[in-house]
This record gives sequence, C-alpha cells and structure tokens, in this order.
Amino acid sequence: MALVALVGRPNVGKSALFNRITETRRAIVEDTPGVTRDRLYEDTDWNGRTFTLVDTGGIWISDDDDLLSMTRAQTEIALNDADVIVFVVDGQAGPTGGDFDVLEILRRTRKPVILAVNKAESPKITGIEFYEFGLGDPVLVSAVHGEGVGDLLDRIVDSLPPQAATDEEPSGDEIRIALAGRPNVGKSSLLNTLTGEERTLVTPIAGTTRDVVDSVLDIDGQRYVILDTAGLRRPNKISDELEEKTVQRTLDAIRNADIVLLLLAANDQLTAQDQRIAGQIHKARKGCVVLLNKSDLVKGNTVPIQTKAREELKFLDYATIIPISVVTGWHLDMIWPAITQAYQSFTARITTHQLNQLIQDAVHLNPPPTDKGRSLKIYYATQVSTKPPHFVLFVNDPELVHFSYERYLENRLREKWEFRGSPIQLSFRPRSRREFEQ
Repeated sequence: MALVALVGRPNVGKSALFNRITETRRAIVEDTPGVTRDRLYEDTDWNGRTFTLVDTGGIWISDDDDLLSMTRAQTEIALNDADVIVFVVDGQAGPTGGDFDVLEILRRTRKPVILAVNKAESPKITGIEFYEFGLGDPVLVSAVHGEGVGDLLDRIVDSLPPQAATDEEPSGDEIRIALAGRPNVGKSSLLNTLTGEERTLVTPIAGTTRDVVDSVLDIDGQRYVILDTAGLRRPNKISDELEEKTVQRTLDAIRNADIVLLLLAANDQLTAQDQRIAGQIHKARKGCVVLLNKSDLVKGNTVPIQTKAREELKFLDYATIIPISVVTGWHLDMIWPAITQAYQSFTARITTHQLNQLIQDAVHLNPPPTDKGRSLKIYYATQVSTKPPHFVLFVNDPELVHFSYERYLENRLREKWEFRGSPIQLSFRPRSRREFEQ
C-alpha cells in the first residue's frame, strides 16, 4: 500500500491534519513543540484509493538535544519509506528558517512533495509567500475546520504511484497486541526488536513515547498489530493535560487489544504502579503475557522471580510469565508462541455438549454447598461469546452462587481446556427447571 508522510517543523499542525484526514483522534494535539515523537500510521481512503498516512515528529535542526535529533531520525525513516510527502507549513507564521531547513531535507529525497499551508482560516492568507520554495501551487487548508482538506486529498491521490495488483491484506484474523508497563522498563526496545526496525524512540529518558504507535507485521500469513504505549504513571505524577491525554490513550490501547504484553523489571521490586497496570488489564478482561525484562541482571535461577511475580499478580494467574532480556535476546523466541497460545485461548469455543458434560461431572464430584437449607441447582450451561470466553450458567437462584464455588467451576474448566494466557468469564442467570424440561 502506498505511504504518504506528513512532514514539517514542530507545531505547524501535522497531528491535527492527520486526525482530520483519518477521521480519528489518534495523534495527540497540543500547542507544544515536540509532542509527536514517534511515527503514527493509519490507513485511509479517498475517491476509491486507499493509502497509509504517517504522522511524524517535527524536524527541528538541533544537534544539542539528543531527543530532538532522535525524533528527526524517526522522521527521516518515514521519508525513506514514503511514496508522497506532504510538507506542512504554518500559513499564519509565514516561511521561517525552520521551514527552509526542512525544505533542504525534502529536496534530497527526490520524491513528490505537496506543499500544504495550514492554519489558513483567514481569507487574508493566500500562501503567495511560499512560492519561493519552488514546490508549485500550495494547497491552503485548515486542519481545525476541515477547509481545503478535500483539495489536499485530491492532490495526494493524483501523486500516488499506480496501485499494484499485488496489494493484498494478509489472510487470517488480525491480532491486536498492546505493550504496557510503567515508564522506562524497555517497551520501545522490545518493540524495535520484535519488528526489526527502530520503530519508536529508545532512550533512557522516562516518558519519551507519548503516542500509541501501531506496527503491523505479517508472520506466516497472520497479521499482528502491535501498539506501543506510553508508560502509565501514578496519578499524582500526571502533571499536565498532555500527560493525562497520554495515559488515557494507553488505557484505550489496553481496552482495544486482544493480548497485552505486560513488561516488568525483573531486577526491581514490583511497584504499586505495576499492580495498577496489571489491574487495568484484568479489569479490561484481556489476554496477557507477563515479560520479566532485564532477567540477565538477576543472579542465579530465575524461577524464584517468576514465582514471586505469580504470587504478587494473583488476579492475573492465567497469564504466561516469561523471563527475558531485550538487550541479550534471551527467551525472546518464546514471546510469539506465548502470544499465539494466549490468542487461541482468548478466542476458544467449547461446544454446548462438552461444556454441560464438564459441569455435570464437576457438580457430581463436588456438590454446591447449602445456604439456609437451600442448595444451588445448575440446569444448563452455554458459551455466549469469545474474547474472552464467556459462559452463562442457568441456575435456580444466582444468589446461591458462592464465590468459592464459582472459582471451583472455573478451575475445572481450566483443568479441561487450560485457557492459558486468557481470562474466562462465568455468569449465572435465574431459570426454573420447568423451562428446560419443556
């Protein structure tokens, strides 16, 4: 699929334009230079032509700031991949030295460049001063109000290379994976290793990944979408509106994922923040694989740290726990099989006959306890959905279901079908025996 890159100096409205074109709110929009640090990708279409749009961090010529130079490197990767470049400038500010710096970089790419003059809400803005760039007629747009965006899309589609007949989507269901963890535990480094490219910034500065970043992989015909998220911070450390937006975007990524890779630091104590993130995964009922990163720094056998993590994450007792080292590559080959197994469990379906046979056997082996002379009667069970597997049991009175007996039934289900890496849900609904005898 053709790739179109939005490029420009910081704070000219690239992210707002990205959101407008893709009709999403994926890119964080803030009047602060440098908010977009990684590349954001989204498929979109116009007049029957589908293409991928990428939002990049602003190009800021400053070798004194490591973060800025790394952001620029991210943008240059997008430029190398792009088929068409949209050079976004600020119509209210007019041409600046930063714009000319970007122009020099774009000229070296020898690729089609469309000049988009953003923030052109006022009729006084004509864009005439941008003709000196030598890029032809500029397109006047307002990302905020949507004016001129259709004209820009027309220019983009006209500039795209011919559509290849081989542009096909990988077969199979799409598996959505979220990388989650507190700041600076190695999520971006892991993503770069899994995808085989420097997809997000890798730096020892906590909090350098602010957007949710999609990486799409096709492995043996299976399509994987990996969401790298900003680390979740404690509420009292969310210092401004931008941080609040970032945390909310991370929580959204967890809710939208099928499987969450929870990254923990094996050489550090499990923190309250780790517990909070794990709690969000449990609350969202997502499949989970726990990765104990930096296990190479732990002396001796890693079994004790796995056991300790299992004890401290009791509500994620279904999760697979793998000690890894992103730096050395140790056990990274175990991640994909664990994801596959978790997804199979997450989407598993059990036949009604098999399910009812197991419930009958479980009740026969261990009858429900009585409560004030009344005992629980289970008449029928069925699976109503997947992601995760949800089983409904029709009983005489749901109030008679003690949590310990519900846990017993869940354990019997897991003994039979395991569901490794996935939660399962049991619901109890009132029915009379007569309804099932008719």
